[in-house]
Amino acid sequence: MDDAVRQRIEEAAETNALLNAVKHDSEAQVGAIMGPLMGENPEFREYGDQIPGVIAPVVDRVNGMDAAERRDRLEELAPEKLAELEAEDEGEDHPLPDLPNADEYDTVRMRVAPNPNGPWHIGHARMAAVIGTYKDRYDGEFVCRFDDTDPETKRPDIEAYDAILDAIDYLGFEPDDVFKASDRVETYYEYARELIEKDGAYTCSCPQGEFSDLKNSGEACPHREKDAETVREEFAAMVDGEYESGEMVLRVRTDITHKNPALRDFVAFRMIGTPHPRETAADYRCWPMLDFQSGVDDHLLGITHIIRGIDLQDSAKRQQFVYDYFGWEYPEVVHWGHVQVDEYDVKMSTSTIAELIADGELDGWDDPRAPTVASLKRRGIRGQALVDAMVELGTSTSNVDLAMSSVYSNNRDLIDDETDRAFFVRDDDAHGGLVERQIVGGPDAGEPPYHPDFEERGRREIPVAAGVVVEGDDLPGHGERVWLKGYGCVRHTRDAFEYVGDDISAVREEGVDVVHWAPADGPELRLRTMDGDVTGVTEPGFLDYGADDLLQFERIGFVRVDSVDADGESVTYFAHP
Repeated sequence: MDDAVRQRIEEAAETNALLNAVKHDSEAQVGAIMGPLMGENPEFREYGDQIPGVIAPVVDRVNGMDAAERRDRLEELAPEKLAELEAEDEGEDHPLPDLPNADEYDTVRMRVAPNPNGPWHIGHARMAAVIGTYKDRYDGEFVCRFDDTDPETKRPDIEAYDAILDAIDYLGFEPDDVFKASDRVETYYEYARELIEKDGAYTCSCPQGEFSDLKNSGEACPHREKDAETVREEFAAMVDGEYESGEMVLRVRTDITHKNPALRDFVAFRMIGTPHPRETAADYRCWPMLDFQSGVDDHLLGITHIIRGIDLQDSAKRQQFVYDYFGWEYPEVVHWGHVQVDEYDVKMSTSTIAELIADGELDGWDDPRAPTVASLKRRGIRGQALVDAMVELGTSTSNVDLAMSSVYSNNRDLIDDETDRAFFVRDDDAHGGLVERQIVGGPDAGEPPYHPDFEERGRREIPVAAGVVVEGDDLPGHGERVWLKGYGCVRHTRDAFEYVGDDISAVREEGVDVVHWAPADGPELRLRTMDGDVTGVTEPGFLDYGADDLLQFERIGFVRVDSVDADGESVTYFAHP
């Protein structure tokens, strides 16, 4: 790391440390600012192992200031960040705007309407997070309706129904009602027949391209003036499955000269030859299009407010034609922009993730490299951390970016105090491999605390009789010293570590590096990360933990224990720094 990079890291660290200290009215912590620092400055990531040592003195300097000095310094370096904090202090408790006309409804009732063609990626969680938060604010109701009436193009995945409900539960919410649109096909037929009686729909056998040309030129197709009896008979034949795919559709009669061609006589029902994967729906061949199905359901299920993407504004306009025929009042609508998520190499797309899994490039939906809700859960990230980050994005019509560093920061706040510390020595080229040395002299064991802020929890006992291992990058030159955390200062000599004492001034005044370590005969461990798997050695106390326990591997980050094997290789999943 050259001096220019070091200076930039120190400057960014000072701002983040001040922000952390002022926000929480307490001393800043190196671990607490690592996530925001790396998230805001991705170019620092290549120096990840060196950064804690660079920023520790900066954090110490900030912690040496009183509250007023910290606030003054933050105002000097980042006045906009201080302004945001002060706005929070003034009581801006709701990053989400008030729902339009919410006080006009006895009960605010909102819905998530997932297509169950696969488990949720991270972007899908935004809708449930925001709707669940609105439900709590307004003491309203949360409906989950599976829009699964496309058995061909977006074919439902039978396992996805439960996976999506599990994701909603992980986020901390429970739907008041759960529906599957494929259970309600007869209801859609009923309203289609009523629409036909109102002269609001007609059957059409125009080839798609031919109708498109007519529509775009504002001309009606020859089927538009069919008599009602013919339309009723042909729709009945559609319901009975007498047409092939693409042979006949039912169109909603709108305005064939409307200035927006997308709103002209849109399709309400079409024929699909592919059977639905749910046995209870497998016999249907006449399926409603989403705009018709969703529009009817939103009314019948009492939905008062809809949140949908800004790119779906035409859906509301198409559905309004149907509502006008039936004399229904359309729900309140909030449009928002798309959310983009940083940090992942894998595209945030259900079909893309499914293809990667099928090709063996990902192990499954909970692979740590996958940008999915299942992956975050397996990595040990609390659902509330994701909810809080999504809610902070608000409901702007502009596209927004979700920085995973904000999710990590939220999660750190949730788990830091309760999470024990442990050592894990990585045996990989990126950290110089694993180096073993015998200890000459000194105590029989190291005794680092379970948590540096809670001494009352006690200390771990890590024996050194079999020797110790450190990462190659931490190995000092011959004759140089290093501080084995929780053990003491040793000098590297004769291919061994010679114990030279426990005077901490070697670190504070002489700059001796502090490193983590493990006993040479410690348990084998695999750490699964977004960048691939890393193997290594951990401390014996690791075997006392179980699946779903959380740990912080010192100088590495937080992990979730996935499996513990005293005789083989245990597995953990990396959460975040």
